[in-house]
Order: sequence, then C-alpha cells, then structure tokens
Amino acid sequence: MKQILHKYLTRYTSLNEEQRQAVLEEIPVKEYKKGTVLLKQGDVPTACFFVLKGCVRQFSIDEAGRETTTNFYTEEQAVAIFNHHKPDKSSEYTFTCLEDCAVVVGRLEIEQDMYARHTQLESMTRRMIEQNLGQVQEEFAAFIASTPEERFRALEIKRPDLIGRVPQHQLASYLGMTPESLSRIKNRVKRDKI
Repeated sequence: MKQILHKYLTRYTSLNEEQRQAVLEEIPVKEYKKGTVLLKQGDVPTACFFVLKGCVRQFSIDEAGRETTTNFYTEEQAVAIFNHHKPDKSSEYTFTCLEDCAVVVGRLEIEQDMYARHTQLESMTRRMIEQNLGQVQEEFAAFIASTPEERFRALEIKRPDLIGRVPQHQLASYLGMTPESLSRIKNRVKRDKI
C-alpha cells in the first residue's frame, strides 16, 4: 500500500530515496472494516485520511432527519475536514467506510511536527489540496448548471466505478435526485446506447 504514497512523494517532492523511506516509516496506514465510522457529524476531527484502498462516504443528516450524501472518496483521494473557521471546530459530516478500507491516518496534533521534520511534506500537501480544490470548484459549477441526467452522464465519464460500487440510494442522493429518478435515468441512458 505504501507504494502509492511513495508515488506521491516522488511526484510532489524532491526528497531523495532515503528521505522518502524515512517519511514512509512515520506515516501510519490503518485498515478499517466496512461500516466503520471514521468521524461522526458533530465530532471534532483529530485526523485526516488518504484512501489507499476502499471507498469512504461523506454525508450529513439535517434537523428533519434527511440524509444527504455529499461525496465519495476512493483510491488516492484525501479525506480532509476544513472546519477551522467554525468556533466549535465540529464536523458537519459523517465519514464512513462503504468497503473494507486501507487509509493513511494523519493525526492533526502531530501535523506541525511532521512538517517541521520533513519540510517538503507541507508543500506537497498544499499542492495536493490546491489541485483538489480546483477540481471541486469545477465539479460544483458543473453540478449547479446541469440537469439530473447530465449529472449522471458526467459521473459515467469521470467516476464510472461509483455506479456499481455504492448503493443506488446513496448515489442518487449524491447526484441530487431520488432513487426512482436515478433508475429512470439509468434506463434511458442504457436505451440511448443501444
């Protein structure tokens, strides 16, 4: 699993092989079973995660008890909670493993110490966050401007693995529609391909 991290250290830093190995030895990789909750809505996060294997779902539950899926994190995606602007620092989302997962666990209380000892990690993290933020901004703009069918077609192109990987009701929530609407759209798209 750590070969994926090695790839990122090679791509985003100029560390030599010995330095990369030293960093890899310090970074904890944990395995979690399907159904494990990494963080509950309302809790204060103590870690961030980088998915090496598996799928993590991000969702929230509103005051009326409605559950809304807002993201899925799969291989080579970072699960970071940016809530420093909130007075209580609590998470607005729950993050749960939809599959057995292997993830890097970055403990927030030792983050600054790691950056001090391995200065290029901070710039690597910043570049990864900037890249991710740009992608999120593009996806959000496209989501707002598109119809439900266009959202599904975009998902087929950009993240086709999610279609067979996550429960349909969660996928529908993520796409901003009902499961019934998603089923109709999937059938219509399938017919159009014939």
